[in-house]
Amino acid sequence: MIHGVLNVYKEKGYTSHDVVAKLRGIVGQKKIGHTGTLDPDATGVLPVCLGKATKLCDMLTDKDKTYETVLLLGQVTDTQDTGGEVLETKNTDALTEEQVREVICGFVGRYEQIPPMYSALKVNGKKLYELARQGIEVERKARPVQIHEICIKEINLPRVKMEVTCSKGTYIRTLCHDIGQKLQCGGCMEELVRTRVSRFRIEESFRLEQITRLRDEGKLDNILVPIDEMFLQYKKVNVKEKYVSLVYNGNPFFKNQAEETDDLAEEEFVRVYDNQNRFIGVYGYNKEKKMFKLIKMFFDKGE
Repeated sequence: MIHGVLNVYKEKGYTSHDVVAKLRGIVGQKKIGHTGTLDPDATGVLPVCLGKATKLCDMLTDKDKTYETVLLLGQVTDTQDTGGEVLETKNTDALTEEQVREVICGFVGRYEQIPPMYSALKVNGKKLYELARQGIEVERKARPVQIHEICIKEINLPRVKMEVTCSKGTYIRTLCHDIGQKLQCGGCMEELVRTRVSRFRIEESFRLEQITRLRDEGKLDNILVPIDEMFLQYKKVNVKEKYVSLVYNGNPFFKNQAEETDDLAEEEFVRVYDNQNRFIGVYGYNKEKKMFKLIKMFFDKGE
């Protein structure tokens, strides 16, 4: 079985689930998961976890992301993008670039965002988009999201091209809609490209056809990110040989049961390896007890 993370470029027309299904056929294994959905019309970075790396899926879903989007002002749709049914159109001739910049920049920071009906969020066990397709609209609670930065790349009214860096759970479609509402002319999303998820960038992503070719050439390992490389920001700790079996079972261990390591701060996370330098998992350090406690196990005793 293959273990690691692939930086996949999701092409237009595919759902995130389509990508996973195709990869299962390409690499010949079922244990694969993606790290956050992209709309079928959107393109860009989709980290995909294979084998033991599927334990990373929730951790990567929580990471900040960067998008490039085109906002179309003067049009409101039921899906908040140009693929939906147009509900309202307004003239934008009176808008100025200065007004548009001021309103867009006002969204930087924390704001309460109401998830769109056309989304995969569930209400009473049903996905919102399934209800929306039946013509049913339900009340959604606003959720706090964080817009870290908006860089306006180009204004050619009624279109605005911008780069948005934001927290997990942010809907760029809804951000476009909300900007339009604030400008009192309406707005929707015309294009969306995800350019970054955590350390994964679009320039280093691979299309499915490229991954297939590398598989055929026996070079898949060249683009596979090993699990422990996802935690290089943490210090490395090796367990002494006589205590390895203890750690394999997920037990905590003490500092004197590890090879010499740098001073560690309270609650600091570390990468833990056995005496043969095989990655075991991520542990947290309790400075008072001088003890390491398991956060996430990646080692399989059967391997």
